[in-house]
Amino acid sequence: MITGASSSSGVRRLAENRFETSGIMGDPSGFLKIAERELPSYRPVEERIHDYEECYQPFPEETLQKQASRCMDCGIPFCHNGCPLGNIIPDWNDLVYRNRWQDAIDRLHATNNFPEFTGRICPAPCEAACVLGINQPPVTIKQIEVTIIDHAWREGWIRPQPPKVKTGKKAAVVGSGPAGLACAQQLARAGHAVTLFERADRIGGLLRYGIPDFKMRKHLIDRRMKQMEAEGVTFRTGVNVGVDITAAELRKQFDAIVLCGGATQARDINVPGRELNGVYLAMDFLTPSNKRIAGDKIPPEQFPSAEGKDVVILGGGDTGADCLGTSIRQGARSITQFELMPRPPDARAADNPWPLWPLIYRTSSAHMEGGERDYAIQTKSLSGSNGQLEKLHCIRLNWTKHPDGRMTFEEIPGSEFEVKCNMLFLALGFLGPEKSKLIEDLGVELDQRGNVKAGPNKRTSVDGVFVAGDMTRGQSLVVWALAEGRTAAHHADIYLMGGSQLPAPL
Repeated sequence: MITGASSSSGVRRLAENRFETSGIMGDPSGFLKIAERELPSYRPVEERIHDYEECYQPFPEETLQKQASRCMDCGIPFCHNGCPLGNIIPDWNDLVYRNRWQDAIDRLHATNNFPEFTGRICPAPCEAACVLGINQPPVTIKQIEVTIIDHAWREGWIRPQPPKVKTGKKAAVVGSGPAGLACAQQLARAGHAVTLFERADRIGGLLRYGIPDFKMRKHLIDRRMKQMEAEGVTFRTGVNVGVDITAAELRKQFDAIVLCGGATQARDINVPGRELNGVYLAMDFLTPSNKRIAGDKIPPEQFPSAEGKDVVILGGGDTGADCLGTSIRQGARSITQFELMPRPPDARAADNPWPLWPLIYRTSSAHMEGGERDYAIQTKSLSGSNGQLEKLHCIRLNWTKHPDGRMTFEEIPGSEFEVKCNMLFLALGFLGPEKSKLIEDLGVELDQRGNVKAGPNKRTSVDGVFVAGDMTRGQSLVVWALAEGRTAAHHADIYLMGGSQLPAPL
């Protein structure tokens, strides 16, 4: 059994044993019989806003198996192309339908180290590329994925997979987000002595401190850490690499280094009044909230609570929604979320056909719980008294799409308005990696956007130094981070050993 996505012989076994039964999907006409896409229902809003438990009700596995039968096992499975990890989606859909759960988790783990992460927080580009989605609701791939891994954990099938042979090589992975975790696990399973460095007090990066518990509970990270420790990974938290341990010391102590520090440089706004109290970058709000949920005692002066506040969130993405759901649970008096771009359409536009990612209006669980959303809004200035924020001054925008695809806007004369606000969250995305002393001292080359430059093999301009995830891609998805971490591990293994049995998804 493969429980960690590192064994190439295991991958071959899975390929050789593909469709041991009839050679076709369990129900080749399932998509005709079951046209409706069915997903778990949400817990009642009035219940879930008083806790940080996950939002979904239990979903019967029998119902899920029927949903899995909707997979058509396409001749060209575009879901593979939609998934950066190259997940073998039709195979595990079929195995779930056939009630072969242990085979399903083997197939899933062959390409994905942590499907409990992607199954909860990935936006599922695989579903956007599902062929059935051309004219019907796509297969519930994401729900099938998370059910497989949750089932496997309940059955006790997820166990450590320590290497049979140690190589004697040492590898350092800097940053413990999804890219770093995947890279460290793969390198450890290849037999290398791996040390994973994290400057925060806990492992997990934005999985730990950027994503609220109502989207992903942190015990999911903790149990994987225990597995990885049993496989030989050493975790070192509270270490700011480049300061607490210099780049020179790192290079002396390790045979290979993989940079997985993420894109943590937040985008800010430059408007009059930005200096007022009450304005926070999103991570400066979400991090202490997650720490308090974890049981840490946070002093009041370090805990920006939304209780009783009139909150405005700038940014309409996932981080903005995380600020919204957290503000609701903290007891905000009012919440408004502004987005600079226009409101997306409810369905695909003519110039946004399948299998491209659908640029459509989306509603998260947090949006169902409260707050107001408005689009095509630009903040012109902030105002207040005695150093405290009290109002946002905004204007509405008119957006124009040009034939070449460019979008430009003009301010609408006379559309100025102001909003009462004593707490403002900036959820405007990230610009790239911080310009740290580690990057400076290693001397790695940067690209035009300020990301660490690397080719397909994830090598930087410095020998023996690799990079993966947002640190080289820029702000992206968890599934991309996992794929990049696995790819960097594959090429670092080649650098260390002259060859590798680790799979390389990219």
